[in-house]
Amino acid sequence: MRHTQRGFTVTPIAPPLLLGDAQDAAWSDSADVVVVGWGAAGACAALEARHEGASVLVIDRFEGGGASALSGGVVYAGGGTAQQRQAGFSDSPKAMHAYLRHEVNGVVHDDTLARFCRDSVANLEWLEGHGVRFDATMPDHKTSYPPDGKYLYYSGNEMVPAYGQHLSAGQKPAPRGHRVVAKGQSGAALFAALQAATLRAGATTLLQATVRRLVCEKGRDGQAARVLGVEVWQMPAGDPRTARHAELHRQYVRHRTFRAAKAMACLRQAAELEQQAAQPRLVRASHGVVLSTGGYVFNPELVTQHAPHTRKGWPIGDAGCDGSGLRLGESVGAASDGLDNISCWRFITPPAVWPQGLVVNRRGERFCNEQVYGATLGHELVEHQGGKAWLILDARLRRQATRQCLFGGLWAFQSLPALAMMWLKAAKAPNAQVLATRIGADPARLAASIHAANAAAQGQGEDAFGKSTDMCHALRGPLLAMDISIGNPLFPLATLSLGGLRVDEDNGQVLGGTGLAIPGLYAAGRSAIGLPSSRYISGLSLADCVFSGRRAGRAAAQA
Repeated sequence: MRHTQRGFTVTPIAPPLLLGDAQDAAWSDSADVVVVGWGAAGACAALEARHEGASVLVIDRFEGGGASALSGGVVYAGGGTAQQRQAGFSDSPKAMHAYLRHEVNGVVHDDTLARFCRDSVANLEWLEGHGVRFDATMPDHKTSYPPDGKYLYYSGNEMVPAYGQHLSAGQKPAPRGHRVVAKGQSGAALFAALQAATLRAGATTLLQATVRRLVCEKGRDGQAARVLGVEVWQMPAGDPRTARHAELHRQYVRHRTFRAAKAMACLRQAAELEQQAAQPRLVRASHGVVLSTGGYVFNPELVTQHAPHTRKGWPIGDAGCDGSGLRLGESVGAASDGLDNISCWRFITPPAVWPQGLVVNRRGERFCNEQVYGATLGHELVEHQGGKAWLILDARLRRQATRQCLFGGLWAFQSLPALAMMWLKAAKAPNAQVLATRIGADPARLAASIHAANAAAQGQGEDAFGKSTDMCHALRGPLLAMDISIGNPLFPLATLSLGGLRVDEDNGQVLGGTGLAIPGLYAAGRSAIGLPSSRYISGLSLADCVFSGRRAGRAAAQA
């Protein structure tokens, strides 16, 4: 067990420890419910289990937070939240369900989606009851993430005509992205509230600890049957290496955006310390174990195995997103699904005018409505266009975009790459034919793409990809093309894994390969198949963490 997978940063997972009976093990700790992974899903599971009267022990590889604390802190909620009503929008669970069916694509049963929509207002109020704050102020423009002081926004494709076919004439789509009130990105504030609530509720914690295998009752066939507990390897208290381990994770968080190599070096050092110093112990879970360790995007072997075409992307999340929950489940025969589904984020707004340009593939042909949500565009780009595309603007759009970057109150991670792309790295040409030769596209196809889009912008027909009229713009030379492909270091394309363990959608219990539930094992968040496991929109993953975390915690406590 003392090894680091290929010298990288992932948690090593061993086959389950099989026992004839729970009394056969020397347990060092016990709880009714053991939660593995203390991000948003784990915190919600712990809170719900405590509400049901169960004792709870939460285990985390570092000090809690995971990808949730590093996120934008956006919760997708609708159906008539207080914030929506305050902002003057009418919404209903039915309208929310009709829209989300476009995004969920049947990855969960329709009655599960309907239940998620019906529970949405109550789940947001539940978060508020635990100290999470939301607000109704909205940004002036469509954005990938709202500026400080703005907390309600259109976080998906709600404003795209093709996604609003369920709306009646004159009905406005409702914004459902609820950003947590905080200065700066809001994920840390979200988790801080959930962390404090978890401790107030009486859950205990084992931090700087990794679960490396499940402890199970041996079935009649000699295979793992009921899950009885976990084998935990914890950094020892008072050891200088333990303090260093915590500091290395803090350095990773500090450097992960702008100094990726430094951040990964910190993770490698932290993994080495885990192998050197961590000590094993067995923890009994008398009711059940909840796996909530996040996705697997920080496991290079799993990415290479399931989605090698996304390896040039910029993985987002925390070091704990190494697939440990997935691998623990699979070690006892759990079924998984959607592991080849990586959400690829190519946001081209802000600047708000960029979607008025044209996105073309390597041949010079349009392939997507430019105003769609960034993960929708990224999916088309990476899955269907070989990861290669260009954004075409003209001088007028560049001037307007530059003004917004300099004076529009954008975040630095939005404005700086946009300015660099427009002014330092763009290919420029007086017309489409010359531009095509400079980007390696077919001159005739690029000219035809621009001509057709210009005709729609001038009222001579509908836009071929359904772009709304206010986003159509007739391009005039000189033109510029910006490389928005995956792997562009100046304009990173973020990636996030969406697949996970298959679960019973009524209670979050993990399912085996035969479709039968594995007794004593539950999963939530990105360790499990859930609402965002087909297509991602901002806030849907955190909302699913609340929905699936509460579901699993409640069921495990009642088991």
